[in-house]
Formats: sequence, structure tokens, C-alpha cells
Amino acid sequence: MCNSLAPAAYRASSEDTDSRKEYPPAPEPLPVPVMDNHTHLDFRHGLIEVSVRDAMDSAEAVGVHGAVQVGCDLESSRFTVQAVDADPRLLGAVAIHPNDAPVYAGRGELESALAEIEELAAHPRIRAIGETGLDFFRTHGEGLVAQRYSFRRHIDIAKRLGLTLQIHDRDAHDDVVQVLMEEGAPERVVFHCFSGDEELARICNQNGWYMSFAGTMTFKNAGNLRAALAIAEPQRILVETDSPFLTPHPYRGRPNASYMVPYTVRSMAEVTGDDLSELCSRLAENTLQAYGSWA
Repeated sequence: MCNSLAPAAYRASSEDTDSRKEYPPAPEPLPVPVMDNHTHLDFRHGLIEVSVRDAMDSAEAVGVHGAVQVGCDLESSRFTVQAVDADPRLLGAVAIHPNDAPVYAGRGELESALAEIEELAAHPRIRAIGETGLDFFRTHGEGLVAQRYSFRRHIDIAKRLGLTLQIHDRDAHDDVVQVLMEEGAPERVVFHCFSGDEELARICNQNGWYMSFAGTMTFKNAGNLRAALAIAEPQRILVETDSPFLTPHPYRGRPNASYMVPYTVRSMAEVTGDDLSELCSRLAENTLQAYGSWA
């Protein structure tokens, strides 16, 4: 069941007719509150711009009582610090995205960017370094040198500051694991938008790394993700939107937002066979273990 309309803050004016850019209807609220552990509130992918407060009010109305706002470059990481100060329902993560690291390096600005990320990460409501990692889909050739270097530096920052590490891993599973092993992983590691299979899930189980599932696990062609979720240790699973991207089925291709987490959680319950309330409670507890208290 779902409401017929998106939350009021996400409704476009009547002049806007491109349904591909319309936000989907609000889902039925979850029976137990959970958190969206990866969102980009500063990114726009719809017909309208939604404030941090309106975004979180809409999420809270359907049982998503908190979120982790994630930075990908200096601008979005600065926004993240402002956002966590503005709304207590947010925690934050800051980093230089793997695909942005070569850009900063090419301008001779990577070291200064990493230094500012470390300064921003000192804020008490910044609980993670991320998203960082490797992306072999969009970065190639010499750019991978800067990407690998940046990843290792982010690992070091997370370890020295005692923060969680949020991993971006696209087409780079083996190399991401190798770098984590070589550098020594931080105490808490989250594979954001988990994109692996059962093999990577087993590695995460063995190392105590969290696997965060997004709307992608609801896609018809995502059997590998559902197989991974089915064998993931219950205490190692999280849920996210990666909004405004990766909108869950049946609204794939339309803008995403934290209020859409319930669609993914219900699909996860179908895969794991868990009672929905019990799964929600577990997801909430896991998220607190990964990032600490929102209070």
C-alpha cells in the first residue's frame, strides 16, 4: 500500500509534466523507525528543490527518523557540516569521491582538499569518512593512481579520527578489499550501495564489515544483490537510498528521497524472510552501531 501522492514538499507545480522527474508516492510507514545511512540532500534530480527540514520531515512521516548526509567533494562536504548543524536528525560523512580525486590531483589541489576534509571531519556530528573507495567504471588509466592514493589517505584519516569508513565500490571489489587489507581497515567499514555478490558478502561477514543495501536490490536484474543479502550476517546489514539516485522498483528512473526507504526495507524483508518489525529494529540497531547515536 502507498499514498497516491508524494509528500507535499516533493510535489511539482501543475505546469511540470515530465513524469520521469516526478517524485514517487509516499509508501506506507514502517512499523519501527529506521535510518537512511546514505543520502545527498544537496543534489537535485527532480523538478523541485527540497529543504533539509522538509526532506527530513517527509522521511520521518513514514518511519525514517534519521539519515547520514554524505559529501563527495569540498563543496558538498561543507554543505554536510552545515546540514548536520541545521537538523538534529542528520549525521554526516565527508570525503573526496573516487572520481573527483583525479580532478583535484590534476589541479594540484588533492593534498589541500584532503587536509580540509580532515578539518571538516572534526565536527562532532560528522561520523564517517566517505564516500571514498575505487571506481573502475568511470575512472581509467592514470586517474586510477590518484584514486588509489586518495582512498588510502581517506582510510588513514578515518583510522586516526576513529570514524567509520563509507566505501564507494564500483566494478572494483577485489581491489577495494586488497587496499583495505594492506592499509588495515578502520574499526567500522560500510560498503555503501553494496554491489557485490555472495563472495563479497562472505568477505564482509568474515571481516565484520557492514553491507548497505539501496534501491538497486529491488531491481529485477539484481539477483546477485538479493543472493548476497540472503547470506549476509543479520548484524551487518544497513539500508540507504543514495538519493536522489537509485530509486527502488517500481519507480526506477524517477527521483529518490529518504522517504522512499520503506520500499527497500520491505523488499529486504521478503529476501531475508524476517518479520518487518524485527528487520526494522535490527536495521536501526546496526545503524547506531555503525555511526553512533543521533542524540
